[in-house]
Amino acid sequence: MSLTVEAALKEAAEQLALSQSPSAKIDAAVLLCHALDKPNSFLFTWPDKTLSKSELALFQTLIERRCQGEPVAYITGTREFWSLSLEVEPSTLIPRPDTERLVELALDKITAETRRVLDLGTGTGAIALAIATECSQLAVTGVDLKPEAVALAARNRERLGLKNVEFRQSSWFDSFGISISEAFDVIVSNPPYIDPDDPHLAQGDVRFEPSSALTADDHGLADIKVICQQSPSYLASGGWLLIEHGYDQRTAVQQIFSDAGFTEVETIKDYAGQDRVTQGRFCRKQ
Repeated sequence: MSLTVEAALKEAAEQLALSQSPSAKIDAAVLLCHALDKPNSFLFTWPDKTLSKSELALFQTLIERRCQGEPVAYITGTREFWSLSLEVEPSTLIPRPDTERLVELALDKITAETRRVLDLGTGTGAIALAIATECSQLAVTGVDLKPEAVALAARNRERLGLKNVEFRQSSWFDSFGISISEAFDVIVSNPPYIDPDDPHLAQGDVRFEPSSALTADDHGLADIKVICQQSPSYLASGGWLLIEHGYDQRTAVQQIFSDAGFTEVETIKDYAGQDRVTQGRFCRKQ
């Protein structure tokens, strides 16, 4: 059996649509480019090119994996975030466009006096790397509990050639000493914030993502509480904490920030109009 690029795409898109893929045509195109090791423009330039038997077999294998629900990013091993091509693997969450809002807000807090930024639960390193790319004068640190995530983030740093970011293994702040002279000016985090009983965990791509990076006790608020309670010890006076959270957690998260001593507490929506990031400032009493 032989198929042209155009025919293979059509057949694959129909197959993916039957398996309830929410973006069948896009998924088919991305996976065919991966199978052929070609850019997306190739599909439009050479629609009549006949795939070899090996190319078609590989493509069909990739499509079958997607039909089983496996995320495209895990199949291809890459995901774009903040215009950066990042390596991804099943040990970490797949970076999502919503999190780019967190990066934007963190960049808004960075001034000429800002020196150190910390990314808690860095995963692929997406947030830390995006900030380091935009602000070469900063010293950016990303931490993650999983050694494999730290290794992945370090590989992404090397791929991007960034010198102003480091990654280390740590359960939140455990690897840091408390020293005001080494305090961070901005702390950002996209922590686990989904209730373990949320029915959406059994649907879509999240079925394949590590539950430890998705869920937290106390209706998804446990890790957010830890971060807010501990951050004042590691923030410079006047420093900012920004946390991504669920669309329905605004009131609870704002209260957690206030209880921890943060002021100027505000929740900002993402570009879909959902509450997404809460930020607060910590000013140390003289």
